[in-house]
Amino acid sequence: MTMPSPVPWLDPLLIVWFALTALSVAYVAWDAFTRNPELKVMKWGWLLVTLYGGPIMAAAYVLSCQEPATQRHEDFVRPLWKQAFGSSIHCIAGDATGIIVAAAITTALGLPMWQDVIAEYVFGFGFGLLIFQALFMRDMAGGSYWEALRASFIPEWLSMNAVMAGMIPTMVVLMSRDMAAMHASSLRFWGVMSLATLVGFAVAYPVNLWLVGVRLKHGMGTVRALGHGGHGMAAEKAGTAPMSGMEHKAIAGMASIAEGPSATPAQIVAMTVLTLLALSAGIIVATIGGRWTM
Repeated sequence: MTMPSPVPWLDPLLIVWFALTALSVAYVAWDAFTRNPELKVMKWGWLLVTLYGGPIMAAAYVLSCQEPATQRHEDFVRPLWKQAFGSSIHCIAGDATGIIVAAAITTALGLPMWQDVIAEYVFGFGFGLLIFQALFMRDMAGGSYWEALRASFIPEWLSMNAVMAGMIPTMVVLMSRDMAAMHASSLRFWGVMSLATLVGFAVAYPVNLWLVGVRLKHGMGTVRALGHGGHGMAAEKAGTAPMSGMEHKAIAGMASIAEGPSATPAQIVAMTVLTLLALSAGIIVATIGGRWTM
């Protein structure tokens, strides 16, 4: 049974929010699948994060990924901050999907919040790593799933720590104040998940900015430069018609994106410590402001 909201105007506000979300998803889906030369996995990534983040993520799509009429996509997405947006979107699309599915299941089972959060971390990390990273991006690792899994493990783990550093306190604190938000049948549950996803994205973005900058993660690319599988247009063109000057320019542009220093082992350890500290801080905030046993 749905409990009365401690904030009477919350449900009408959520109805408006999700109506705008539906419009945002429709717009991003139309533009991504009919006009944007991005890789297919990124099209689906943007669609999922817009479903979770509504008009805010639709605005992020327009600002960082939508191909302008006067500029090629490869040139438009070349700045590092846009590359980091693409990396964060890819991360959130996988992790948040796993987290939200796990939350819907564990709340239906009536598990306490601390077990709920553990399940969300495990399921979110597993779905993000095994599906969105290793499976969908295996072509970038030469077609090898296991090589993609190996290369993705550390950067995905660092991203996941940051995502949960933002999502855990948001979910625990808000659900502790509104028990109806603990049920997936409630509009407030989905409102909390939407807000938690946005906070998780905000916390994870600086980490992804660093990961892309040191070439531990990819940013955004296009099928014109990378081929449909993301493994390189040159590979797809081998043995066929020669590449056009425009395609050569696209590949050169994406190659310039990949330039930059690589991370040292000490730097990776340092970033690991920072993400674990951020995750610990999120847990502390959740402990102070919420309840783990509800």
